[in-house]
Amino acid sequence: MLSPRTPEPLRVVAIGGGTGLSTVLHGLKPHARGAPPLDLTAVVTVTDDGGSSGRLRREFDVLPPGDIRNCMLALSEDEALLARLFRYRFARGRGLKGHSFGNLFLTALAHVTGDFPSAVQLSSEVLAIVGRIYPSTSANVALEARLEDGSRAQGETRISRSRARIQSIALKPRRCPPLPETLEAIARADLITLGPGSLFTSVIPNLLVEGIAEAIRRSPALKAYFVNLMWQPGETTGFSAADHVAAIYKHSGAKLLDYVVVNTRPISAAQRRKYARQKAQPVPNDVARLERMGVAVIARELTQELDKVRHHPEAVARVVLELAQEARERRRPRLRTASA
Repeated sequence: MLSPRTPEPLRVVAIGGGTGLSTVLHGLKPHARGAPPLDLTAVVTVTDDGGSSGRLRREFDVLPPGDIRNCMLALSEDEALLARLFRYRFARGRGLKGHSFGNLFLTALAHVTGDFPSAVQLSSEVLAIVGRIYPSTSANVALEARLEDGSRAQGETRISRSRARIQSIALKPRRCPPLPETLEAIARADLITLGPGSLFTSVIPNLLVEGIAEAIRRSPALKAYFVNLMWQPGETTGFSAADHVAAIYKHSGAKLLDYVVVNTRPISAAQRRKYARQKAQPVPNDVARLERMGVAVIARELTQELDKVRHHPEAVARVVLELAQEARERRRPRLRTASA
């Protein structure tokens, strides 16, 4: 039980996958033991079928470990030896080349325990991460996309490589349950974040897991979506910020969001030329349309430009902390009433 002087933690549930979710978690990690502390839960998509994760999934019938491994590393001590070990990727060796040690560790532990979520929990304890990480489902699911030309693409890798516009995305099998711990975290959250990350292959698949979209809708938490910085060729070519939100609403069957967070820092000319060669441009911020959709828009400078245009972890974390604190202030009268 918390003492009267111990502030109740701000509860944040971050939903997504890929590098986008890792960026959010990396930015929030330094604040986990702040005042008030952050109670962090990551819900991670499990539809990856490429690279090391895809190979392990096909050969060992295990959920893809890559995105979950990246989230664990984002929440671990950066310089710890075990974290460096989990990052290690084999550069050669028959059957080993391309695999990361962390992926192999998670796969082995899943077979030892007989349960992938348990392997994630135990691995998180080994790395002494701050927060909790849950796969969006323990079911072995795959993605299927219906494309604008009427064709269908099976599997995340094929969907990502397709250059036809995506009309809709679905999980196979359609009925796949979430972890009870995920639903509990969503119900208790002050703030739930979606993205940034690949719209159709990292963000939306979580919302297709049975019960998750409804749990988000019912939660008293504030809900915020971090819009991607650039088009993803094929997946979101031509998409504006509002198009991203419309796709989330379409697939979740509900208007889930209170806030949409967009970037206002200009992308450099050099980066724009580089991305243009891949037929990618910055995502337009159609603020008026977003407001007509009933969401409040937060516009901030969020980028860092390295070899690629990415969200800056600290800039994202500042927005998350502001919104989590706002959510707590809104709930405070109800919390006082409930405890009276």
